[in-house]
This record gives sequence, structure tokens and C-alpha cells, in this order.
Amino acid sequence: MKTDGHSAQAGQRVVLVTGPSGAGRSTAIHALEDLGYEVIDNLPFSLIPRLMDGPPLNRPVALGIDVRNRDFSANALIELIDRLTRLPELAPEVLYLDCREEELVRRYGETRRRHPLSGAESPAEGVRSEIDLLIPIRARAEILVDTSDLTPHDLKAEITRWFAPGADARLSVSVHSFSYKRGVPRGLDMMFDCRFLRNPYWEPELRTRDGHDAAVAAFVEADPRFAEFFARIRDFLLLVLPAHVEEGKSHLVIGFGCTGGQHRSVAVAEKMAKALAASGWQVSKRHRELERRAGGSPGTWQGERA
Repeated sequence: MKTDGHSAQAGQRVVLVTGPSGAGRSTAIHALEDLGYEVIDNLPFSLIPRLMDGPPLNRPVALGIDVRNRDFSANALIELIDRLTRLPELAPEVLYLDCREEELVRRYGETRRRHPLSGAESPAEGVRSEIDLLIPIRARAEILVDTSDLTPHDLKAEITRWFAPGADARLSVSVHSFSYKRGVPRGLDMMFDCRFLRNPYWEPELRTRDGHDAAVAAFVEADPRFAEFFARIRDFLLLVLPAHVEEGKSHLVIGFGCTGGQHRSVAVAEKMAKALAASGWQVSKRHRELERRAGGSPGTWQGERA
């Protein structure tokens, strides 16, 4: 059986749609429904495994999840993601709709709606609490869409690009950077160690910068081992990515790690994301430690397409 571009081997596609209130979750859910997804909004967590245990559907499933869910907690949602991931007949993925804090406050001010985590007072406190609550979920997302500067029409177009029938045949590739000191991120399909490269941290003028900085990137690339290291990994990925498409994979997560997750891994991840995008792959990028350093504030790190 083939469902929405997935082979039978890939399993039933299940998209968990979440993010802070006001970021566009309802718009995304409706866009997925228009694309032919079976949409269920705010089903209690305890019922989701039972739903998945039923007879397989002939179309993909999208589950809307937010803090209004009566079973909601970050730990409970992570446990649910892990449980679904272990089932070979399912192909779950997390779509996280992100948005800057000030933009969420503005949206609530315009609509005069009450934030689910705030009382009758200004929604600012509720927005901030919800963003903090969702940080672990945001870190687990395979696909992150920042809606801060998107209209509803723009968001629908973005959802269509990621989830329209046949779109997953191109394979969504997510390139991550991270620090080994903080542990390997969950959900990586491939991981490459950049710690052997020269470390910009020991250069005083580069220490406070990160891998986005041109001087930092140039320093890393000046390592005599960099060119061959990068070329071999790029060529390897370009060799195996089509095979993952043939196996029915809808997304692949590639990680680059270094000691602090600030310089070398960021620079390599940025360059690799651009190289893969230039070869026609659908690429997004994430930098975990830069997100942590920014205090988890949406819009302060790279989560966009390459």
C-alpha cells in the first residue's frame, strides 16, 4: 500500500501539529485537511495509541495538540512521540509552529482572545509561560515553521510545500548543530563529529561569535583537513539521500557536533545545508545551542529553509 507518497514500508504517516497558542496551529490543521489528511484536534493523549491501534487508514493523519489538551504536559507529549516512533507501522513526525513572543502578544491583543494559560489580565504572561513549557517539544520537532512574519495564506502555502501529496518524495532534510557536552539530540539519523577541526574558541576575537559569522566560518574552513572532510560527507549524503527516498522516508535528520555547539558545528551545518539545497533537496537547519543561549526565544536561531 502507498499513502501520500509513503511506501508501505514507511508506515502510516502521522503528523503531530503543535506550538504556542496563536502561532497558527488551526490554520495549519485546516491546510492539512484540505490536502487530504484525516485531521483530529486535541484528542486526549491516552486515546491516541488506541486510535493508531485501529485498522490502517488509506490516508495520512494529522493530530492537533496544544496546552488545552486535558492530558497535556511536555513530558507526556515526549513520551507519546517516543511511543509512536517505536511502532514500525507508523511514521510520526512533529510539526512545530513557532512565533516570536512579541508577535503572539500582538495577535492576542488584536483578537481580544484570552490566552489559555493566563487569567483575565494581559496575555503576555501566559504567552511567556507557554513558550517556556514547549521548549522540549520544540527541540524534538522534525519540521519547524516560524509564522512570525507569515500571513495565513503564506502559512497555508508553506504547509503545502512540506506536506502536499508527492512533496515528501523529495525528502525533507533537517541539518542540526549541537554540543557533545549537552548530549546528542534525540532523533538524529546521521551524526558527524567536528571536534577535530581547529577551534575558533581559542581565538579571542572569535570566541564570542558563532558559526554564522564569516570570520568564524573562514577560520574553520582554513583547517587543512576541512575541505576533504566536507567534500566526502557532502558526496556521501548526495549518494544516500535518493536511496532514503526509495525506502519511503519522508524526512532525515543530520547532526554535526562539536564541543560547545557554537562555532565549528554551526559553520559546517550551515555550509552543508546550503550545499544540499543547491543540489535540489528540501533543507531546513537548526542550531540547538544557539537556541539555548538565546533562552529559547523564538526567531533568534536558524530554523528556516536553507
